[in-house]
Amino acid sequence: MNYEHKVYNEIAAWERRFFKPPGWLERTSKTIGKRINDLIPPKVHNVITATIKSIVRTALFGAEYTPQRPVQRALQLELADQEAKRLLSLYQKIAAAEGAGTGAGGIVLNIVDFPALIAIKMKFLFELAHIYGYDTKHFPERVFILKVFQMAFSGPEQRAKLLDSIKRWDTEKELWFSDTEYSKNMDWETFQKEYRDAIDFRKMLQMVPGIGAVAGAWANYSILEELGESATNAYRLRRLNEANETGG
Repeated sequence: MNYEHKVYNEIAAWERRFFKPPGWLERTSKTIGKRINDLIPPKVHNVITATIKSIVRTALFGAEYTPQRPVQRALQLELADQEAKRLLSLYQKIAAAEGAGTGAGGIVLNIVDFPALIAIKMKFLFELAHIYGYDTKHFPERVFILKVFQMAFSGPEQRAKLLDSIKRWDTEKELWFSDTEYSKNMDWETFQKEYRDAIDFRKMLQMVPGIGAVAGAWANYSILEELGESATNAYRLRRLNEANETGG
């Protein structure tokens, strides 16, 4: 079996897990998370939405997340995968340290952790793009990063639409050479709600006295794990699709 065939099998297995109906524990945790969320004042939710909007705008239009790492287009897929694993391990450690520090500091610091964790994820995604050979100075690549981010933390229906978009990216990217339309059509409320719902239960445990530091480290580590798996497979799909089109 050549490496590309092995990757196809791994992506197929990931897709089956990705669309597997939620189990009892996941359904229960979402119910608990929703109840806790209902107790949080709208003012706090508005702050979270504004924070997400600000970070996403920075990702789309700013230079803050553009990596020093060169674009490694010539890197073979197997070597890119190995480099991606090392990058994910590094960012999981960074995220876990952030979660442990804020988890030990009570509710105020936990609110601080929310934007910090999103920023860590964005930096990871921008670096990952360069590993797989995609230049984040180009606006369509930033849109792709946002789609990957959304896909990793969205509900089943939205997840399926986003994965389909990623699979057809060679065609769809032609729509995103102007930043105006993307920004205008972005549903910020849905974006932040689906993201929040995906991580709620783990982040709420971070606020429990006595276990906050441990829960914070675990929450951030596992959230990066989910993002890393989705993002890596999204870029692998692109590389495989492009190889098929060129016959390489």
